[in-house]
Amino acid sequence: MEAFLAAARGGDLGGLLDMPAPDVVRRADPAALPPGVPVELRDARTVAEGTVALRERSRFAAVALVDGDVGLVVAPRGRLLFALTVTVEGGRITSYDVVAVPARLRRVELGVLDPPGRISSPSATR
Repeated sequence: MEAFLAAARGGDLGGLLDMPAPDVVRRADPAALPPGVPVELRDARTVAEGTVALRERSRFAAVALVDGDVGLVVAPRGRLLFALTVTVEGGRITSYDVVAVPARLRRVELGVLDPPGRISSPSATR
């Protein structure tokens, strides 16, 4: 997810094309999208191009636990706008959903991940 986020922030279409499965699907609540942008995108190129088009939002994104799995949250100034649930199979992103409707966001369980390199296991600190 860190690599996906870095590629999104940099508008790196080539990097984004390396991560998803060829038949990846992105679904988004309409509240997460500018008018006229489809709520569902299919195939790696279309999803990557859509990610690049909305890259400005990625500067407010962070990797987090979303419903128990690694995903992304977009929270400018600490205000949660979107949560991305991501499905990864065989090391490739096969789908992701952008949750933006407030009622749905309230049902999403979020958790903080330790920064890279930090070990939080109690047994590791002994």
